[in-house]
Amino acid sequence: MNRDLTVGKPEKQLWIFCLPLFGSVIFQQLYNIADSFVAGKFISENALAAVGNSYEITLIFIAFAFGCNIGCSVIVSQLFGAKRYKDLKTAVYTSLISSGILCAVLMLAGLIFCRALLEMIHTPQDIIDDSKLYLDIYILGLPFTFFYNIATGIFSALGDSKTPFIFLSISSVTNIGMDILFVTVFKLGIAGVAIATLICQGISCILSLAVVRKKLNKIKSDGKAAIFSFKLLGKLAIIAIPSILQQSFISVGNIIIQGVINSFGSSVIAGYSAAVKLNNLVITSFTTLGNGISNYTAQNLGADKPERIKSGFRAGVKMVWSISVPLTLLYFFCGKFLVGIFLDNPTGEAMQTGIQFLHIVAPFYLIASLKLTADGVLRGAGMMNKFMAATFTDLILRVVLAKILSGILGSVGIWISWPIGWTVATAMSLIFYRTGKWFRQNRTV
Repeated sequence: MNRDLTVGKPEKQLWIFCLPLFGSVIFQQLYNIADSFVAGKFISENALAAVGNSYEITLIFIAFAFGCNIGCSVIVSQLFGAKRYKDLKTAVYTSLISSGILCAVLMLAGLIFCRALLEMIHTPQDIIDDSKLYLDIYILGLPFTFFYNIATGIFSALGDSKTPFIFLSISSVTNIGMDILFVTVFKLGIAGVAIATLICQGISCILSLAVVRKKLNKIKSDGKAAIFSFKLLGKLAIIAIPSILQQSFISVGNIIIQGVINSFGSSVIAGYSAAVKLNNLVITSFTTLGNGISNYTAQNLGADKPERIKSGFRAGVKMVWSISVPLTLLYFFCGKFLVGIFLDNPTGEAMQTGIQFLHIVAPFYLIASLKLTADGVLRGAGMMNKFMAATFTDLILRVVLAKILSGILGSVGIWISWPIGWTVATAMSLIFYRTGKWFRQNRTV
């Protein structure tokens, strides 16, 4: 069901809209968690390290898919709020075509250069072949990743957060079973983990696109919508490119940090791989809720109702804090158990590394969630330069401090860089939100 976020009590509307988004991201993260769980439990510690090492590179591809998602979602939200349904359909078609071309280019580049990238980040020789195999299969499934992200962006723009939740909940649970089947019964090792994920994502993508088509057919517009528009492509690019750059630079920064981590050996890599999957589950959840706030902001600006944005921001803060507090407590006090889920032999350096990471990072989830909520408003309002400034500050601080502090404090220095970057960037995002002029302007497409 499509939902108009420009009417009704903001807090109630955001809770109804965002809770399925939160559920969706939990199941989305189960894909990556399932891969790490099966690799660590049913293959080996080195297999877990290989999946974790590859994961940082997959985030580059996800950055492009996510940017396309945001560009499509924000523009379609504004058009939906303004009831410009003919242009809305053209924006959807334009997003699908341009994203498909971008995906093809990335697949070619990935298949050619991924091994060189693995070598550049000093991937240990005992895991480099498994890392490359996992990446190759992942890249072959990249079209599913791209088009599924576009589909979810369209659902969110139309106020429908339940449909992607249903698809993801089914496919994620299925993926866990298929991971175990391909590894334990078919004995496919790392390849089995990657193939299972590819198949499940492919099914979700195809079903999502079919529902998108059905939804578009139900939306009545004056005349036939154009299949492609360079004007709308430009508007999409204004939102998408900064988001792609932001996510890409974050991914590159994480790869640089991964290179620093790799210098400490496979056991530290495995421990970090387990802990960072748990961390990413939280941060991605906050980011997805921030995306929901972006849709809320964009729809209300499109409908010329900027006065609703402040109420939406306050409601968003309540929402993310109600989630971050229990997760902080869970990670801090139950870190040993959670990290142990991924390790076949939960002792030694790998376990110590994972617990140490969570103890340092988890207490700062309240701060990180506040930043991502403010970022959601900035992005939905089209204030991409300020959004990027805060995000790049966080990234640069984490990369630079990880390199400096690791030389002084060892791997602990790397983990300390996270909360420092989050704290400074959060202050910037809040200043941009509170001093911005967007709430006094009529910003539409």
